[in-house]
Amino acid sequence: MGVMERVATRRKKAVLAPAAPIEADRLLRGDCIAEMSKLPDGCVDMIFADPPYNLQLGGDLFRPEGGRVDAVDNDWDKFDTLAAYDRFTKAWLKEARRILKPNGTIWVIGSYHNIFRVGTALQDEGFWILNDIIWRKANPMPNFKGTRFTNAHETLIWASQGEDARYTFNYKAMKTLNDELQMRSDWVLPICGGQERLKRNGTKAHPTQKPEALLYRVMLACTKPGDIILDPFFGTGTTGAVAKRLGRKWIGIEREDAYIEVALERIEAALPLDESSLVIMQTARQQPKVAFGTLVETGHVTPGTVLTDLKRRWRATVRADGSLTMGGEGASIHKMGASVQNAPSCNGWTFWHYEADGGLKPIDTLRQTYILATEP
Repeated sequence: MGVMERVATRRKKAVLAPAAPIEADRLLRGDCIAEMSKLPDGCVDMIFADPPYNLQLGGDLFRPEGGRVDAVDNDWDKFDTLAAYDRFTKAWLKEARRILKPNGTIWVIGSYHNIFRVGTALQDEGFWILNDIIWRKANPMPNFKGTRFTNAHETLIWASQGEDARYTFNYKAMKTLNDELQMRSDWVLPICGGQERLKRNGTKAHPTQKPEALLYRVMLACTKPGDIILDPFFGTGTTGAVAKRLGRKWIGIEREDAYIEVALERIEAALPLDESSLVIMQTARQQPKVAFGTLVETGHVTPGTVLTDLKRRWRATVRADGSLTMGGEGASIHKMGASVQNAPSCNGWTFWHYEADGGLKPIDTLRQTYILATEP
């Protein structure tokens, strides 16, 4: 509720098929392609995928003082050839496209090792790229060999189901999160560390655990409370933990038993935010449509109430049908505001004020009170 669905083009709107019911808040054990194939068409609102990067690392890597770097050398990140990696990528993306709702979006994160190949596969599959996001790491691991630039970022691709697809984008929430500046496509966030870094027997539980702040921003940007988010490469459950905090539903797929155990413990311990905290900032276009007459008939505004502009130049009286009267003339809050100013239009919600607490308040505050009181 209360999010803006932006339209990629002005073409004819597509009719969305009813979403298939599906059990959420669960972890599926097994191969991601096999498990996705069991899910019904159009059943999830967003997919966040952190697939194997195919790092192709050869030999051990050591720090200057001689300590061994805890790098990614797990079997799940190894592919015999780039062609094999491409086949794997196309297979899971095909299933992802099938189970994603027509107005859903997909996020894929990767490094220079794989993200360009994944981007090509996304477009080949029919996805429409909305943004590429650069996650600039505030504290990246240095390049210990000194043979290349320090790799200080990863790339996220955000895509919709097609050029004409409608999709959720909480623009105002992102702007508010960024101190009232438009959220840019380069995000500076630290890598996972400290108490957030999950460990087992003194070592990292997962070599590529993503920071919760990253998933928090992704989910807040393009989902609503109650939406279902699928993570086909669940790992230690960052997606599930953040989804629980934000009042979203989740489905994870993971084949490694060690990660599954950690993920379930982590999500069980995650505390959801209070429901009232999940209400986000909205643009005027996002606001639920509320007529001024609704405030009158529900008692939020009493007929006979006198409204004035902020400088007290004009005074109008509220009538029983929600119109205003002044000098024997009647009109809506918007038309009356435009009329007294000799203006072509007027936002009556911000122009007209009422007396409260020894001062003037815009009648829009009464609308916000009504909206909060009636939200499910």
